[in-house]
Amino acid sequence: MVIGLVIHASHRSRFEAAALTLAGVTLEWVTYEREDEIRDRVRDLLDRRNVAGLLLGPVPYARSRDVLPADLPVTVLRSAGLDLALAWCRALTEGWPATPVSIDTFDRETIDEVAHALELDRSQIACLPFDPKQRIEDIVEFHRDALRMSGGAYLISVRTGVMDAFAGSVPVLSGLPGPTTIRAELHELALRIQSKQANELRFAAGVFLITNHSPDLDRARIGLMNMLLNTPEFADCWIEDRDRRGVVVFAHRALFETVTHSWSSLPVLAQAQETLGVRVVAGFGIGASARTCVALAERAAARAEQDAAPGAYLIEDSGVVIGPMGPAGTPLSFTYREHGADIEELARNVGLSPATLSRLTAIERSLNGRSVSPSDLATSLGITDPSGRRLIRKLSEHGLVVPDGSAQVNRKGRPTRLYRLAISETRR
Repeated sequence: MVIGLVIHASHRSRFEAAALTLAGVTLEWVTYEREDEIRDRVRDLLDRRNVAGLLLGPVPYARSRDVLPADLPVTVLRSAGLDLALAWCRALTEGWPATPVSIDTFDRETIDEVAHALELDRSQIACLPFDPKQRIEDIVEFHRDALRMSGGAYLISVRTGVMDAFAGSVPVLSGLPGPTTIRAELHELALRIQSKQANELRFAAGVFLITNHSPDLDRARIGLMNMLLNTPEFADCWIEDRDRRGVVVFAHRALFETVTHSWSSLPVLAQAQETLGVRVVAGFGIGASARTCVALAERAAARAEQDAAPGAYLIEDSGVVIGPMGPAGTPLSFTYREHGADIEELARNVGLSPATLSRLTAIERSLNGRSVSPSDLATSLGITDPSGRRLIRKLSEHGLVVPDGSAQVNRKGRPTRLYRLAISETRR
């Protein structure tokens, strides 16, 4: 699991201390000195690493929001009431009165809650909540006005630029999130990512049916099965005969979400019509067991058969029904006839068959940046473990896999080396 952290360069040590209790996570640091650097640096991270989630403050989030993928788990780290209370405690240790004081970035509810708990006069506290359109100059001016009107001895700020502006003139107490707040939010983000990944890996089934009365159903069914087997997106599926009219496909939810473009379309139906000359519909089922998944997929396929045009439906055990999914959309990486010039050329350079490289590319997409062991890769490809290790060595020689740590699968024996597939990076 890779989590990106977008922070000011001066805060890195604080975040590193907070992350010490988090295991099994690779942290990718995006540090900046000026706010105008944030957007480009976040975009660069998203381009070069497949991050599972992102932790960033309100300012980085406002600056980079437009480049963040819609489905990326994001936590916007905000200072908590504890951080404000600690800032007031530091003021008391310096011998300063708790009020009057001016505070930026904290929301009014948090300030009211802490002030009430500490029995402070709320009328003596000037508050400027966070606004993504705020400039540092505006916040500095707010504090200057508040200090001039109240005669306060200090201020509380979360903005590094404000602290720099008042350096040497007015004491500024930091209200930045402390290790406890950072640690809690980081752990919550990691658990949310794990929950999302677990949901994506829920067991699912798909049923593909030939609906028109072909003179040779057996031949049409075999053609349909071969077409699916030679489509890279289905490389990690288990495909077998259902009956004379179709096949059943077993996979995890995330794979079916990929081939259906998030349950919106299923281009492989159009490919079947064009390549095999048969009308095909599909149904997908997601449930707690293989039996339930197949039963739901059969119901979904039966619903798709009632429509005049080729299409597909999804039925979940929760009762959710999605459809119809039409055959239009961006075509899959179909390899029934050819693999594409880039795959063909890369396969020749590496010394692998285009079909194997296509399947490896599809497996890389399904892993979504997660590392894999040689044994797991061999299982996905249907080859032996020694063949999987030889394949990893060949891929390593050409920079198509990157070592990514190790895992202790069994209590006895040596740890298993892990690798991250990097075929897509090489093809750019």
